[in-house]
Amino acid sequence: MGEIEDAIERADREAFTKDPPKTLKGQIGFLLKQFGSAKAVAQELGVTADSVNRYRRGARKHARADVAAKIDDAVKARWQPLVRKRRQKQAAATGGITVETRARFGYTSSAGSTDDGRFRRLTVHLPATYAQQLFDARDAGASDQQMRGIIAEGFKEVYFQDGGGRAMGLSDVEINDIDYLDLDY
Repeated sequence: MGEIEDAIERADREAFTKDPPKTLKGQIGFLLKQFGSAKAVAQELGVTADSVNRYRRGARKHARADVAAKIDDAVKARWQPLVRKRRQKQAAATGGITVETRARFGYTSSAGSTDDGRFRRLTVHLPATYAQQLFDARDAGASDQQMRGIIAEGFKEVYFQDGGGRAMGLSDVEINDIDYLDLDY
């Protein structure tokens, strides 16, 4: 996963209205409801169906570290999908998305102004159209670089050009060397 996709995933997890199961038995029970059979859960996790049934019964209280991480990821990926979808739909329709980052921004502009990239710490609320583009790109399997381009275009319009009030000669903005990037919607 890329940095942008990770940020979207973190924002989705913050949307949980109820915490996912924490115990191994509870997590396996949830996955069994989602997949329908121990065999299907076993395939997803890369273990045997017998192991899944032992986890379900409580005969095994702890999974290996790598399997436990897979279980945790599988549960979080499937937990409260309607809550996630509702928040994403609201962000894409009206709410927009807030991007907080520290990264190197470079830009191309008219003669006489600098285009040297420099680190900036920015928190910018992007309109709903950028949220929609970002979610559509992720759902279409876009690369991290393509999603960075969408955010950079939003920063160009909202932050650098202030919605059309300044820096109209600015033609291209790039985000590089991301220290951190968080999204909220």
